[in-house]
Amino acid sequence: MIELLEHPLSPYAQKVKIALDEKGVAYQVRMPEAIGSGQMSDAFRLANPRGEVPVLFVDQQAIFDSTIILEFIEDRFPEPALLPASPADRARVRMIEELCDTHYEAITWGLSEIANFRRATGEQAETMQGHAREELARLHAWLEGQLGDRPWFNGDAFGWGDLCVAPFIAGAIGFGMPPGPGPLSDWFRRAADRPSVAASLQAAKASLAAMAGVAQIVEAGLFKRQYRDHRLEWMIRAGGLSVVQDGLAKDNIRFNSAPRG
Repeated sequence: MIELLEHPLSPYAQKVKIALDEKGVAYQVRMPEAIGSGQMSDAFRLANPRGEVPVLFVDQQAIFDSTIILEFIEDRFPEPALLPASPADRARVRMIEELCDTHYEAITWGLSEIANFRRATGEQAETMQGHAREELARLHAWLEGQLGDRPWFNGDAFGWGDLCVAPFIAGAIGFGMPPGPGPLSDWFRRAADRPSVAASLQAAKASLAAMAGVAQIVEAGLFKRQYRDHRLEWMIRAGGLSVVQDGLAKDNIRFNSAPRG
């Protein structure tokens, strides 16, 4: 049996679940204990020294990083293929994935810091949300250019490029910043109708109730949000430097540490 360590709100875990469902691969899901708190069990740390989901367990092997997991799934279960046939198109959808995993995720993660974790309020929150809206508009325009006149980012069939974009667009929609009317919005409606995507989005929606009260938990120092690379960059670029400084002072943010020997 294949097991996936995940959180329903993680777009990286959503990518993996959509891929497995598209392949028709049976799997079980489980959330690590105390996920997001910075308190990792030894078993979780051993499976992924970064303490992040998703982690895929197959034949007693732990595989982490959503892109590496997708590559494993494509190698292990080649049909139906999720990568396009041509090398150029494979490179194109991998670049789409990279941009979504870094720049797009940083924005929606930052919006969650404001909306759910109440790190910024008032004028500062409005300024940061304004930055998010402008940057998402540019990313949506870029994605629309990548889609072109294709029905799917992959081309004629749903695949790698599509499952790597859908969770992030859904996140932006959840924060009230959807793509404007046009091909990208039309594409998302088609993608959201697919059983694999619909199941992932429904699980995310169902888990939102657990977000109530998280701001107070963070303020009490019981939950440490993980700041890293593009997330930290975006927070500072968007006007949230004082948010980072406050989190450091209160010890309720965290960074990746070196793996233990």
